[in-house]
Amino acid sequence: MALRCDLIIRDATLFDGTGAPRRVGDLGVTGDRIAAVGDLGGATADREVIATGRALAPGFIDAHTHDDRAVLMGCECLRCKSSQGVTTVVVGNCGVSLAPLVSQKRPVPPLDLVGEDGWWRFGSFSEYAEALRKTPAAVNTYAIVGHQTLRYRVMGEDLYRPARDNEIAEMRRIVAESLAEGASGFSTGLWYKPNMHATTEEVIAVAEPLRAAGGMYFTHMRDEADRVCASIEETLKIGKRVGVPVWISHHKCSMPENYGRSVQTLALLEASASLQEVAYDMYPYPAGSTVLMPDRLREDVRVIITWSIPHPEFAGKDLKEVARGWNTDIRTAAERLLPAGAITFQMDEDDVRRIMAHPMSVIGSDGIPHDAHPHPRLWGTFPRVLGFYSRQLGLLTMEEAIHKMTGRTASLFGMMDRGVLKPGAYADLVLFDPHKVVDRATFEDPKQPSDGIEEVWTNGVPTYRAGEMTGATPGRLIRRNRAA
Repeated sequence: MALRCDLIIRDATLFDGTGAPRRVGDLGVTGDRIAAVGDLGGATADREVIATGRALAPGFIDAHTHDDRAVLMGCECLRCKSSQGVTTVVVGNCGVSLAPLVSQKRPVPPLDLVGEDGWWRFGSFSEYAEALRKTPAAVNTYAIVGHQTLRYRVMGEDLYRPARDNEIAEMRRIVAESLAEGASGFSTGLWYKPNMHATTEEVIAVAEPLRAAGGMYFTHMRDEADRVCASIEETLKIGKRVGVPVWISHHKCSMPENYGRSVQTLALLEASASLQEVAYDMYPYPAGSTVLMPDRLREDVRVIITWSIPHPEFAGKDLKEVARGWNTDIRTAAERLLPAGAITFQMDEDDVRRIMAHPMSVIGSDGIPHDAHPHPRLWGTFPRVLGFYSRQLGLLTMEEAIHKMTGRTASLFGMMDRGVLKPGAYADLVLFDPHKVVDRATFEDPKQPSDGIEEVWTNGVPTYRAGEMTGATPGRLIRRNRAA
């Protein structure tokens, strides 16, 4: 009997997510799974897509996001992801997660990046998971519990000190509970003020439940500038003591005096990878973005304002321009803008390329979806890697680039049956033109969908087609080493 599918995509250039050479073939989908890959000339389907000259890959996995709230806000809020070919997002990074925390007021920065008043209503991770089930997203969600969130929950605003033993015990209990309820790991943001006073021993103690649950430790390290190597050593120590895989978020060498030090950091990570499980994500831009911190500004580092509560009119403006208009210095201007967000041009392009090309890297946007004038990485990360760094510069082959966005990420995160084109895998798919795909978002005009992404499917359901969201929301909460 001839194979019958719901969907067959015919004559596509298949990038299977493993890094193997591309090949031309067909792919059939039945329900939420890939039914067959190869020559499906004898098969039929309810819908057939002729994909001659176009590429078909597993849906891209955004390894680092702050989409905790965005995945609950309807499909249009995720157009920035689906229009890039993203079908799975990892939330709860940098120690900041929307759950588990109930708060009646805007929390301290950087927690306010993912939730304003009224959004801090999930007293347990299970409540957040239930919200995802009731109002599913266009993408799958893989969630981490954040240390900064837990410190704020347990310590209130008395955050600028090490936690006491009873507070550590309570945070550890919540981590264990959250892992049992569907979280896949625990993250820290040790560079941020609400987390920087946590000692290494505090982190190890709070992270202890990861071992029994098979979870992962993720970190925005204590320092990505002068003490970047010492911070890597601290991260490795935590992972070794807890006995779990380590994930370094948005690896970089920050500030001009540290440009070029990726040669050192990558050598250190490479050597460490032979002794313990360690990997990292990165974004393809020489600028980062987070909350605006006046005490960390420098005259030699450019800053663009992404949002400001008291002065929303300055979103997208250069901080020096704002300061000149007010006839003051940049620190005083920044203090007047608070609470606010910023893009900081703190990296060297040669480091970005070296970090991206290294075999240990995967791709994550680190986009902040609720900024008025976001960093262009929110809209452009994945097509930028494919179009600019792979096709135009030749830094990576397209096979390598897609592997860093799909199969490698899924394998490291324990996303079962995701990130590859093979029978039985979930039908998270992206169809794109490999000759045209490229980012259009810029620092001046960041909310621009990319070129070349033609159609996206999450769990077998089309979510993005011909430049528009379909309105479908087939996304699921997915867990480390477990099927959906």
